[in-house]
Amino acid sequence: MSDETMALFSPRLAARFDALVLKYPLRRSALIPMLLYAQDEIGYLSDAVIADVAQRIGITELEVRNVASYYSMLRFKPAGKYNVQVCTNISCMLRGGYDVYERFQEELGIGHKGVTADGLFSLEEVECIGACCWAPAIQVNYDFHDELTPEHVAGIVAGYRGQAEAEGTVSLA
Repeated sequence: MSDETMALFSPRLAARFDALVLKYPLRRSALIPMLLYAQDEIGYLSDAVIADVAQRIGITELEVRNVASYYSMLRFKPAGKYNVQVCTNISCMLRGGYDVYERFQEELGIGHKGVTADGLFSLEEVECIGACCWAPAIQVNYDFHDELTPEHVAGIVAGYRGQAEAEGTVSLA
């Protein structure tokens, strides 16, 4: 692998990839975990990420794209620092999921797959996130928020804005 390709991922992630391809009897079986880990580090599946993963596994870039495009949790363009996924599947829908989703659209000023101008938030309407007993529910990155009403939305957004400000990744001035 060239130095340019090696620099794409952190040394820790590159080592994790090396271990993954040895873990499975078929190298291709490491594809989904590798794509998820790469997306977590890079933010999305860029052309460079796809090429690197294809090379590491020994498959074509087209094969990587075909698999990645099947899964809604994998994305080909950058999302916000906080990716808000609002479930509108049957349990959430019946308990107000669409109302919660509409409130997020109003609060953030973006629609489905949109990203706020400051890059802080992205918004998606998604199918089941596995929290049917606590519907309606959302997932922000890997954090779940459940039993929501539209009135909760402003507080959730404010909480993540405050977290970003505390980390120094955004200014509210």
